[in-house]
Amino acid sequence: MRKFLFSLGQATLAGAVLAAILPITAGAQERPLTAVSFGGAYGATQQKHQVTPFIEHSGQKVLFESYSGGIAEIKAQVESGRVQWDVVDIETIDLERACAEGLLEEIPQDILLPADDGKAATDDFLPEALENECGVGQMLWSTVFAYDSEASADIDIQSINDFFDVENIPGKRGLRKRPQVNLEWALLADGVPADEVYDVLATDEGQARAFAKLDSIKDHIIWFDSWSQAPQLLNDGGAVLVQSAHGRFYDAMAKEGKPFTIVWDGHIYDMDAWGIVKGTPNLDEALEFVAYTTGTVPLAGFEEVAYGPTRQSSLERVDDDVLPHLPSSHLEIGLKADGIFWADYGELLGEKFHEWLLQ
Repeated sequence: MRKFLFSLGQATLAGAVLAAILPITAGAQERPLTAVSFGGAYGATQQKHQVTPFIEHSGQKVLFESYSGGIAEIKAQVESGRVQWDVVDIETIDLERACAEGLLEEIPQDILLPADDGKAATDDFLPEALENECGVGQMLWSTVFAYDSEASADIDIQSINDFFDVENIPGKRGLRKRPQVNLEWALLADGVPADEVYDVLATDEGQARAFAKLDSIKDHIIWFDSWSQAPQLLNDGGAVLVQSAHGRFYDAMAKEGKPFTIVWDGHIYDMDAWGIVKGTPNLDEALEFVAYTTGTVPLAGFEEVAYGPTRQSSLERVDDDVLPHLPSSHLEIGLKADGIFWADYGELLGEKFHEWLLQ
């Protein structure tokens, strides 16, 4: 499995070790470095394994805040010239668009730390983690749905088709209010093969087909804005099937003993990356933060919330008991999110999605 995930490249970066191990100190900070992420157990894990160790390493003050994702707030800051965030944890679906629109700084790969055994970063990272010049992938995660196995003990729930089957599985469905993932799920449940989903969704006919499938459950949907709302919605019985980042459910199961069951069929897997907001006055400090927090040991900490680190050296540190809960153990029944597609079609489909919501 590990060899399958990490087909490592052969390129090396001259001077990477020297550049990465020396702290970047040029210029005084105009304000404390501000990093933003998604909160919850995920944010707590980042605080523990990335942010706090960086503060101790660098002596810098770091403000660590939460947001709900997307690029609207980043765009508003950049376009107004009042950049308040420096480093942003961004889903790669949004990374492609933000980079294309000039909202993020380029991150030189020669700042990245080598692996603990000295292997160059470019040979240690999952290749996809370094594909975009504006981001450094941190971990692999999936959007899944789950159900309460005690409340739904008499119902057989195994596939993405079941999410759309309100006749045999009655009750509300909880979905994040955005077109990403929901449109892919609609096409998968309508019979489109995973390797054809984005080709179909790029057509007017395919978009109409996806919205028509969503229509079939529209009256049964409870919308939410943040992943943090998803486990509570399932726990309270507000919905029988709920979408979320898989780590949110895993945390509730592992730490709170919640009787949730994750359905991996049709999961949309992706990476989160660190991006640096264009125009930050703390660029040097932001680069140092990204370099340090994507090292072998900090990324290995993601195992606490069952997210897969993007470095081979980090994955080798993951406990064997956690491996079955990583998206990397279920890639054959999932679909890789296409960030380039969403960079090209995100605005159009966002408008269509909001129009559909109002119908």
